[in-house]
Amino acid sequence: MPEAKPRELIPLNIAVLTVSDTRDEVSDRSGALLVQRLTRGGHRLHEKAIVRDDPNAISARVSGWIGAPEVEVVITTGGTGVTGRDGTPEAVAPLLEKTIDGFGELFRAISYEEIGTSSIQSRCLAGVANGTYIFCLPGSTNACATGWDRIIAMQLDYRTRPCNLAELLPRLKETG
Repeated sequence: MPEAKPRELIPLNIAVLTVSDTRDEVSDRSGALLVQRLTRGGHRLHEKAIVRDDPNAISARVSGWIGAPEVEVVITTGGTGVTGRDGTPEAVAPLLEKTIDGFGELFRAISYEEIGTSSIQSRCLAGVANGTYIFCLPGSTNACATGWDRIIAMQLDYRTRPCNLAELLPRLKETG
């Protein structure tokens, strides 16, 4: 069987949302890490924002981005834990048309290698809404590095074989 023809990276437009009641642009290390990683990986930052851990604020910001045709991916960091103020999954899940259950499962499996049973506290998730991929990561910098470096970067890279999420982008809005 002939070897697959090499592919070129297709840069994607990515928005990053930090969910926090305490962080600002100076103290937002997790959001900064994601911006650094995605741009170093050849993608484009559409916008970076910080919102309070309030489901309405989270939903409004993510909804705005999934409504913008130029945004192909949204990555959130923070608000995925189990405390009373953690509301990112509740804010994002109703927006999703399809969930990517394997993302949360794989993230927790990889996290288990790094932090043991504490990995059960993560309610990270991923899915598709209006032709846009959404990934919700925990707020820790280490968790963001794990999510990006070990899962998201490869799935958003058109060169990843045998398959990747980037190559499916043109088909996300297909119907019937």
